[in-house]
Amino acid sequence: MGEGAEAAGGPDFSLGVAVADVADGAVVSGRVGREPALLIRRGGEFFIVGALCTHYQGPLAEGLVVADTIRCPWHHACFGLRDGRALRAPALDPIPCWRVERRGGHVFAMEKIDEPAERERPPVPPRLGRVVIVGGGPAGLAAAHELRDDGYTGSLTILTADAEAPYDRPNLSKDYLAGSAPDEWLPLRPRGYYEDRRIELLLATRARAIDPNARLVCLEHGEPLRYDALLLATGAEPVRLQIPGADRPHVHYLRNLADSRAIIAAAAGASRVAVIGASFIGLEAAAALRERGLDIHVVAPDATPMQKTLGEEVGRLVRVVHEARGVVFHLGESVASIGEDHVALASGTKIGADLVVVGIGVRPVVTLAEEAGLAIDRGVLVDEYLETSAPGVFAVGDIARWPDRRSGEKIRIEHFVTAERQGQTAARNMLDAKERFEAAPFFWSRHYDMTISYVGHARAWDRIEIAGSLQNRDCVVTYFCHDRRMAVATIGRDLDNLRAEVEFEESTGG
Repeated sequence: MGEGAEAAGGPDFSLGVAVADVADGAVVSGRVGREPALLIRRGGEFFIVGALCTHYQGPLAEGLVVADTIRCPWHHACFGLRDGRALRAPALDPIPCWRVERRGGHVFAMEKIDEPAERERPPVPPRLGRVVIVGGGPAGLAAAHELRDDGYTGSLTILTADAEAPYDRPNLSKDYLAGSAPDEWLPLRPRGYYEDRRIELLLATRARAIDPNARLVCLEHGEPLRYDALLLATGAEPVRLQIPGADRPHVHYLRNLADSRAIIAAAAGASRVAVIGASFIGLEAAAALRERGLDIHVVAPDATPMQKTLGEEVGRLVRVVHEARGVVFHLGESVASIGEDHVALASGTKIGADLVVVGIGVRPVVTLAEEAGLAIDRGVLVDEYLETSAPGVFAVGDIARWPDRRSGEKIRIEHFVTAERQGQTAARNMLDAKERFEAAPFFWSRHYDMTISYVGHARAWDRIEIAGSLQNRDCVVTYFCHDRRMAVATIGRDLDNLRAEVEFEESTGG
């Protein structure tokens, strides 16, 4: 499924490895039989685990060992070395893990540990008879998965306006849109998962209102759902153009699977595409459609692509990468109108286009929360435990604004991995864990063969330091505000990005 899925080679750990050959802190690639595996030494302890992340098969040998965990270099999933358990999203499934036996001067892989060891769990609060999750994105699924993993056996319902079960949203503007990822890659869980875990999944179902006092979720159709704990994970919706021609049928937005499929269908009969917006969704869509062989013109008011998030230097590199593939930029421009076969810019220039993709930002979907009287401020306000102003109601993902101890501000982040990790934390707090959400935000953005990984959060900065070479796509870019490191972006240096994540966590206790 991913580039890390390679034939197993190296020593067979079931035949034994000399202790003297494994330095403290070493990660040795090998196999157990035909299965790829890693032998990891931490002081006098040895661990043998699977070599591939269960989220897109990332190569864990290139990752980072922290205490008794290992983190994936691609998307920062984290696994326990003692039992293979998936500890942090985006991975939800464990990696293989083998019992290790030391005999004389050698260590051997023994039998596979089929099930992660039972961990200590707080008792499920007796009041928690029914949990309802509004939203079928990554946050909602991660919360449901965590609840079941943590021993919650009560009623559990996910309702979503989407017609599809939870799927991999980042892929919609990347490989899937480019045509290099098949449909079967998209579902985050197989079809039988929900029945096996006794998760009631209500697709194409909209919540009309919530009543925090009566603890009810009212549906557009059907009987209200009672809840003891409620998770709001309603996500965000695209900001729409308000110009003449914006409602034409060849104008598309990209937010959900139906949107991505509609663009793919339109691209089959198109040759010229105007992408409006030069931020992440717009430029990822531009790259994907360019890989389909379409002519791409990008229009945006910015002087440099992605400048607001990544700064001028990285933004200029992104532009160079796209222009090398034939993308044409119209920066410092805005679209005045959209015609049947063109877009007209405010400057008077007309660009031929039989397909228009708009990516000018999103806004959080907070109507349910606002009408229910929850505290709102550019999102749904939550405390450090992700609980809203209404007891028993939690909010996560694109809608949640939480107190970030590192910046001292309340922030709202629109990242897939952050949404999943918030879902996991909220689930544990429904079970009275009282766990602060302190994970450092992380996202990645891919442009052809270049991936930018970003950890932390820098709303503003007064200094940027670049170590390495932007031109060679091998660098660490650090964003400072008042001499404090706020965020790190890397290109070609995944391990440095993982190290920055760990340092951010250590600075906040997360």
